[in-house]
Amino acid sequence: MEENLQFIYKKEYWYISAFINTNEFIGENKAEEIEAFLLEKLSNLSTKYLEKAFKFLEKQPHAEEKKGTLEEMTKSISIECDWEPFFQNFPYIDEDNPYTEDNKDLIYNTLGYFRFEVEYFKNESFKKEKITPDLIQQVPFIVLDILKEFSKERQNQYLLLDTESPIYLFVISTKTTPIEVQWDKENVYKNRKVLGYWTQIYAGQWRDYSDDLFERRVKKNLSNRLSELHYIKRNSGFIYMAERTYESEFPYMIEHILEPTTKIRAVLFSLMTINHSLDVLFMKRYSDVFMSLERIEEKTKNLRFLRGMIQTKMSLIYNELDRNPRQHYKRILTHLISKFRIEEVIRRINEKFTMLYDSLQELYLKRSEETQKRTKKAIYYLNVLFGAGFIVEFVNTIRIAFSLQETVQPSPLIHAILSIILGSFFLITIGYAIYVKIVSKASELGHTVDAVIQDDNQNIILIKRKYAPYKGKYALPGGFIKYNEDPEQALIREVREETNLAVEILKKIGTYDQKGRDPRGRVVSTAFKCRIVKDLSRMKGGDDALVAEAIQIDRIKLMDLAFDHKQILKDAGIL
Repeated sequence: MEENLQFIYKKEYWYISAFINTNEFIGENKAEEIEAFLLEKLSNLSTKYLEKAFKFLEKQPHAEEKKGTLEEMTKSISIECDWEPFFQNFPYIDEDNPYTEDNKDLIYNTLGYFRFEVEYFKNESFKKEKITPDLIQQVPFIVLDILKEFSKERQNQYLLLDTESPIYLFVISTKTTPIEVQWDKENVYKNRKVLGYWTQIYAGQWRDYSDDLFERRVKKNLSNRLSELHYIKRNSGFIYMAERTYESEFPYMIEHILEPTTKIRAVLFSLMTINHSLDVLFMKRYSDVFMSLERIEEKTKNLRFLRGMIQTKMSLIYNELDRNPRQHYKRILTHLISKFRIEEVIRRINEKFTMLYDSLQELYLKRSEETQKRTKKAIYYLNVLFGAGFIVEFVNTIRIAFSLQETVQPSPLIHAILSIILGSFFLITIGYAIYVKIVSKASELGHTVDAVIQDDNQNIILIKRKYAPYKGKYALPGGFIKYNEDPEQALIREVREETNLAVEILKKIGTYDQKGRDPRGRVVSTAFKCRIVKDLSRMKGGDDALVAEAIQIDRIKLMDLAFDHKQILKDAGIL
């Protein structure tokens, strides 16, 4: 039985968690747009999308036949996409892409998910017998690659899809061949190999399937009927229902298995995005990025608020566990919380909040100490200047020096001398206080360096940015100046980190402090012209650079560079 039994594919459901901004577009309209976009792409797949799938299938038996079936599947696919809001009024800012060109954060206000009802060979059901688990997993991977490109389009900047995780995939079967099986423990074990393939779609298949592997993959069958099987894994689920049961009971499965799974996964997505944002803020705190402490604290408070909202939502789920009399449903919820490790993720996030707040307090203390040192003299002089005791003692001293009596009026010359001394002292003290304020304000600015480097063929060395702002755009190598670091030292260090090149500074090009030149805030940059010291073949992207390239000047003229780097090249006499 083990070798002959097969599950016959019926349909599947895909789920992708997402943040959207409902002030910018309606979720249901975006779902229709995604549906049309995917249908058009899948019906005319280019080689680049099929290449990875074909490479995987080459390792499987009957590889060429399966490649043909996969192409048939993509051309015959039926997709219905809907948007399901799960958590509204949820103000999230993605710190990985936090800035638009008009210097505003990209804010999302709703957490939810896109639900795709998918079916292959809808009008040719006899072909469904050719669909195997290794084929099923290929199309969601292709779709994920397509959606990654879709997300990068300008009109979709207020859509944040979870493209880092596999699409959650629920596969449905209502028929087995050659016979229908009663799923008692004995039959589950007898059919362990084929069952193992279907219960964890993304895991692939092994010809040397072992009992140990079976035990790890085929457990936690959440069914309570002999005519059903349902397994929920971290990235996929499998539901088998006998045809007679499917017609009457599947709506219950949607409500109590599919939907809770996707909601818990949306909670996991929101927690992971908060976790990532904390990592980004933590790195900014330690990487000498100009962002002010007040700004980091403001963002941290917002993330803490979101964490509280999620914990409130989870409390409702825990209350459901306490009150709901349906043991089957309670078992599923408990399984989901465990499978997605929600409590562990929350614990890690709480630890990061504590670490970030502690580090912010350290920075506040350090800044306070530095400010106190700068202002100590000014405060002392001001206290002395405006202290009545000083004025009285000063006047008495002048009287004694000039042998004046209280009834004798000093001459106009003495009045003038006194006025000049007191006025000068007052102006010097006030001037010092203003200087301290300017220095303190300047310490909150960002200070960067940029390098204009030409190779022997007069090409310009540019890097493609890995992070926001201007993520994916070309820019000059450079970065932030560290504390107590000279601009020249910072330039040589940044060029090495981003391009792996050693350079020598030839001359300073200029200082750039125009308001709005950097969408993150007030950042002042010093640009230098440099030459390469060693072989260009050593060049490679690193640090926050995706790649480092030597690009021809004519091509650069047509490019849209990050920040004001095109102006820097013009000032350097290159463009």
